[in-house]
Amino acid sequence: MHETLTIEVRHEQGCAIVTVAGEMDISTVTPLRERLFELAASGAPLVVDLERVSFIDSVGLATLVGAANRAAAHGGSLQVACTRPKIRRLVRLTGLDCRMLLVGTLDEPLEFRAATAPNPPF
Repeated sequence: MHETLTIEVRHEQGCAIVTVAGEMDISTVTPLRERLFELAASGAPLVVDLERVSFIDSVGLATLVGAANRAAAHGGSLQVACTRPKIRRLVRLTGLDCRMLLVGTLDEPLEFRAATAPNPPF
């Protein structure tokens, strides 16, 4: 039995943060692909939170790579946040951590953005 894939999007510190939950596989990934590609085309930094993903197949991984490529083509970037050992290992074994930054938590990219943001003029 497949878990439904849920997708939540919020914007914080100039980033689009996409939280995904459920199974990312060939039967569920189409709405995610469409949403990620739309967001990636904006050129804003994109962070995909996979912490609540229970399963990911090659189509799910290809979706992330496609979104990373689209983001780069529009001057943006894609980061994947996840502490789940199986998913992190899969991303590393496939070499995808060379195509997109793999971070442990959502705090990492947001703290980096906050630290590198220009100070407002006084």
